[in-house]
Amino acid sequence: MSKLYSIIGSSSITALIVFMGLLIPSITANADKGIWIDVDTAAQILRVMQGNTVQEVYNNVAIGRYGTTWSKVTLDDKTPLGKFRIGWINEKSRYHRFFGLDYPNRDTAERAFSEKRIDIDTWYSILEAERIGRTPPQNTSLGGYIGIHGIGHGDKEIHHHYNWTNGCIALTNEQIDQLGRWLRPGVVVNIR
Repeated sequence: MSKLYSIIGSSSITALIVFMGLLIPSITANADKGIWIDVDTAAQILRVMQGNTVQEVYNNVAIGRYGTTWSKVTLDDKTPLGKFRIGWINEKSRYHRFFGLDYPNRDTAERAFSEKRIDIDTWYSILEAERIGRTPPQNTSLGGYIGIHGIGHGDKEIHHHYNWTNGCIALTNEQIDQLGRWLRPGVVVNIR
């Protein structure tokens, strides 16, 4: 792919981005009866939404220990901002339950590519994974394995007083069990 970039140039790459965008199915908030998740990182609140109506509210969620970012990279311990979707579910996670996000997604990859934080091969691998409905590569310089999870055997006191994750959204085990009834692959998660 790097050779392709040097042959066709950046204007052709822009056209390719637009063309691939037409091929990739759009993600709607209607993945599960209009249910979507709104994560307010400043207030540390997660809301289950159906359209514009709040269905449930979970307070005191934890985020990455170093806050949030639009430009996440591996090991920065920051929670990525943006719109994602539930990509997979691990019911036997060390964090009790883990609802993995499709991070890094197309928006993340395009931003990182335009900022020259990833190369064209990485950008293409993320777009191709989305196009064919697979989990994006989780081992890029943008990080991976971002999701919503419980605390497992972790300390509830630490959870209630600190942002402690490596970039995920964390709830108590009881909260993640309750939230789990709303979450299915494809459900949109807006992290702001």
